[in-house]
Amino acid sequence: MPFDAPVDPLTGMPAARFGLYLHFPYCLAKCPYCDFAVAVARQVPEERYASAVLAELDARLAALPSLRTRPLESIFLGGGTPSLWHPRHVARVLEGIASRMAVSPGAEVSLEANPERADAERFEGYRAAGVNRLSLGVQSFQARTLKALGRAHDAAQVELAVSLARRADFPVVAMDFIYGVHGQQLAEVEDDARRAVALAPEHLSTYALTVERDVLAVDTPLSKQLQRGELELPPDDTVVDMARVVRQVYGAAGLRRYEVSNHARAGYSSRHNALYWTGGEYLALGVGATGMLLGPAPFRYVNLRSPEKYLREVEAGRLPEEGREALGPEELFAERLAMGLRLVSGVDWEEVCRRHGQPVEPRRAEVARLVEHGFATLADGRLALTEKGADVHSAICARLL
Repeated sequence: MPFDAPVDPLTGMPAARFGLYLHFPYCLAKCPYCDFAVAVARQVPEERYASAVLAELDARLAALPSLRTRPLESIFLGGGTPSLWHPRHVARVLEGIASRMAVSPGAEVSLEANPERADAERFEGYRAAGVNRLSLGVQSFQARTLKALGRAHDAAQVELAVSLARRADFPVVAMDFIYGVHGQQLAEVEDDARRAVALAPEHLSTYALTVERDVLAVDTPLSKQLQRGELELPPDDTVVDMARVVRQVYGAAGLRRYEVSNHARAGYSSRHNALYWTGGEYLALGVGATGMLLGPAPFRYVNLRSPEKYLREVEAGRLPEEGREALGPEELFAERLAMGLRLVSGVDWEEVCRRHGQPVEPRRAEVARLVEHGFATLADGRLALTEKGADVHSAICARLL
């Protein structure tokens, strides 16, 4: 059964209010479009890393002991490739979190996995450890597209991974896809979408490979090839057509679009990701992880991106932070509005203004123009972007901020 999360009043979106993100940085190879904090390693220090993240958690709870008793409603193990972590270490970490914090009954516990690392024993181990949502990094079924993205699996491995996930009895199986890849055709994107829904997942995330949509970072091997003119992404109009086809195929199969890039069956939207979109709080552990805590003095922190530096700092008893940023009313307003507008349900924009001390009247005319020109709708005070508006989300946010 899906996790019964509270509903955020500003967006109407079911979402965890307090979550924990744990980053596992190790990979067997680095994808050319990836700018996450990852490290290529043939020998992963699995036990050492498990000890380190629990030591970091101890240090953070020592600094903020009130977090121990707050209901933790979601846990997300991302990466990197968390499915490189042996289930016994995942179990140790999840048990360590539960022994230190108040984990809500039925909390959503997600783990990202690569299809080529799928095996029955491993998946059954994750399920026994308490993972109830498995997210498979598929990206495409097409051999040519997978090669362009530097992925090591093939379509048969994806189908096997889904089958093994079902056999392991995960309540939620999610898959991630990318479109707008160099050399990719509209028909291939449609084929990916149809093959995805045929596997009956509860959740699908599908992102456009463009710098503007923050999927392709500006300092990756792939972005550098694009800058040098060695590769070319499909034209914007084609990418828009790709997005439209994806929405149509997913929608016809009963997967409702609830966020710019996310579709789910009723009751299966990602509660942890919705935490980010609805202004929830989250602890973050591990290499390169980013956390945000509110309270009387809101702040965001980011951990060291180097695994060795991270391990040395934690093992020396220090918080492994690379930086910490105080969040004032303007920063919180900008994030809350921009994230809320990613949701199909939209956001009560006037209440967001009031909550963060920002004036409403100077923005009212711009909101009216967005509605007049078909970029947004306004109903019961809730501003929601249309499909036309969602395609230019960043530009709209800039006008409202």
